[in-house]
Amino acid sequence: MSEFLRILEYEVQIVALAFMGTVYILRLIWMFRFKAGKEITDPVGNPRVGIAYSMMNVAMPWAMESARKNWNFYAQFVIFHVGVVAAISATFIIPFWPGVFEIKALVRIFQLALGAAFAVGIIRLIRRITSPTMRLISTPDDYFSLVLMSSFFASGVFAVPNEYEVSEWPLIIFFIMTTFFLLYVPFSKISHYLYYPFTRYFLGKTMGHRGVFPRKRGGERPAGLEG
Repeated sequence: MSEFLRILEYEVQIVALAFMGTVYILRLIWMFRFKAGKEITDPVGNPRVGIAYSMMNVAMPWAMESARKNWNFYAQFVIFHVGVVAAISATFIIPFWPGVFEIKALVRIFQLALGAAFAVGIIRLIRRITSPTMRLISTPDDYFSLVLMSSFFASGVFAVPNEYEVSEWPLIIFFIMTTFFLLYVPFSKISHYLYYPFTRYFLGKTMGHRGVFPRKRGGERPAGLEG
């Protein structure tokens, strides 16, 4: 392994990761300066149940109208985010636990996950470009993030074998993209995962208090008020 690749995989990644962590900490400090609003009405439902329901909503496609009406969208969502987990895991496995990718079957699983996520990324990009409705609500960051993520998945397919003795270019491209991600993500829509627990907590608390969460069939009473 060349000295350039070694520094790119270790020192550069650690510095970039520290930068992203620092930005996230500053954002969290800023967010916690705001006080949450209080409900002034009598509860109709159970806020705790509402919070749990809201947090688990991502794993309940039948509770989301968009996924309920089109399971294909939810399948794409799952494949895309499995690819995200695989790509992020690879950025740590390659430099710190390279022996893991000596297991060829595991390499193939990662390549399959990344390749499938790449295909979904392209499908999403085409849909965003060709659909008049999607174009109307899309920002430049939406397009750029999809192109970036799809490229990241593609580079990961060639990087996970970790065969630097054959060619270092797949690893160099993958870790240059990783570095860019760590610096760019805190300022892009990709950082939505940072806000997920907060938004789902407050949404679940409010909707649970008002008896909207969990969603109920007609005639059912809100959770906590069944008696």
